[in-house]
Amino acid sequence: MVRAVVGANWGDEGKGKITDMLGKESDIIVRFQGGANAGHTIVNDYGKFALHTLPSGVFYGHTTSVIGNGVALDVPRLFEEIQSIVERGVPMPKILVSERAQMVMSYHKNFDAYEEERLGGKSFGSTKSGIAPFYSDKYSKIGFQVSELFDDELLREKVVRVAEQKNVLLEHLYHKPLIDPDELYKELMSYKEMVEPYVCNVSLYLYNAIKEGKNILLEGQLGSLKDPDHGIYPMVTSSSTLAAYGAIGAGIPPYEIRQIITVCKAYSSAVGAGAFVSEIFGDEADELRNRGGDGGEYGATTGRPRRVGWFDCVASKYGCRMQGTTDVAFTVLDVLGYLDEIPVCVGYEINGEVTTDFPVTHLLEKAKPVFKKLPGWKTDIRGIRKYEELPENCRNYIEFIESQIGYPITMISNGPGRDDIIYRNK
Repeated sequence: MVRAVVGANWGDEGKGKITDMLGKESDIIVRFQGGANAGHTIVNDYGKFALHTLPSGVFYGHTTSVIGNGVALDVPRLFEEIQSIVERGVPMPKILVSERAQMVMSYHKNFDAYEEERLGGKSFGSTKSGIAPFYSDKYSKIGFQVSELFDDELLREKVVRVAEQKNVLLEHLYHKPLIDPDELYKELMSYKEMVEPYVCNVSLYLYNAIKEGKNILLEGQLGSLKDPDHGIYPMVTSSSTLAAYGAIGAGIPPYEIRQIITVCKAYSSAVGAGAFVSEIFGDEADELRNRGGDGGEYGATTGRPRRVGWFDCVASKYGCRMQGTTDVAFTVLDVLGYLDEIPVCVGYEINGEVTTDFPVTHLLEKAKPVFKKLPGWKTDIRGIRKYEELPENCRNYIEFIESQIGYPITMISNGPGRDDIIYRNK
C-alpha cells in the first residue's frame, strides 16, 4: 500500500514526526519533491535531528530511504547528513537515489543569493539553497541529471554549453565571477564519486515493491499553500507540494496512492514571506513562538523565527482539499495548554464580504481574519494516549476545527516524541 504524508499549510506542520512515526510500519520511504531548503525536526531514541534531504524513515533498520526523481538533489548536503546521523549512533541507512533525479549545483546557490540581493526589499525570502534556480534550469532543460554523470562525452560538452549560458547573466546582470567549465566538470565528478553507490532505477524498484505488497510512504516537503500552482504565488516553492505530485516525483501510478495523511498544526506558523491572514505579532506572538514545537518555532534549516498565528480554518480546509486528504494529523496541540481562550480564524473579510473559501493571492493580501474564540483547557495534555481522556474543552477545540475543515482528524500529536500520539477512530 502507498500512503503520502503532506502538509496542509505553509510547511512547518510537523510532518517529520508523523513520517518518522509511520515509518515504523513502512518498508520504503520516498522523498518525492523539494530540496534541502526546508527541514524536518525529529525527536526519537537517538536524540533530536533536523533532516533536510534524507527521508524521515532513516532511523529504522528495516526501511529503505529513497530520493525520488522529483527531488532537487544537493549531493554534498545529502552525504553530510548521512555522516552526521551515523556519527550520532544511527545505523547506516539503506539509501537509493533515482538515476533521474537532478542535482543542485554550487552555481544554483550563488544565483539564488545574487537574485535576492538584486531584488532587495522585493525579495522572496529565499533560504538561498538554490531551489528556484535549480527548478528553473530543470524546466529549461539545462539541468544535470544523475544519469548524465555516467556519460563523460555528453558531460564535457554540456558543462561548456551551460557555463556559456550562465556567464552571460553573471557578467551582465549580476556582475559576479564567471563559471569555469573545467571547475564545473570537477564539481560533477566529485558528485559522481559520492552518489555512485546509491544510484538506482527507482521507478522500476517501486513498481516491483508495489507488486510484492510492500508498504511505501511518500514524504512531502512544505505544504499546500507553497505549491507553485495552487499556493500563494509568487511566494511559493518551486516544486509541487501536493500528494498528487508524489506519483510523478516517485515514478508510480497515481491510483496506487491509497491514503493521504495531511498534517495540520493546532495553530499556524510559516517561514518566509507571503500572505498569512491569521498572523499575530508582538508579545502574543513571542509567547506562542517560544512555547511552540520542541524548543520553539524557529526554522529547522535557517534558524529563522517562524511567523505564527492562530489556526486558520479557511486556509486549512483549502489545503486539505487540494491534497485529497483521507486523514488529518493534528500536531502540537499540547502547546496551546497555557491559553484561557483560543482564537480560531473561521473566515476572511475581503472588500466588506466574508468568505470561507481560500482566494487567489491579490485578494488574499486584502483579507482580514474573522475570529471565533473557544475556551482553553488550561492544563498539560502530554502523556495522554486516549482521546476520551483529553479535557472536554480540548476535545471541543478538535471537533470544532474538524467541522470547519470537513476532513476527519484521526491522529493527534500532543508532544514531540515518537509515541506522543493519540489515534482517534472515526
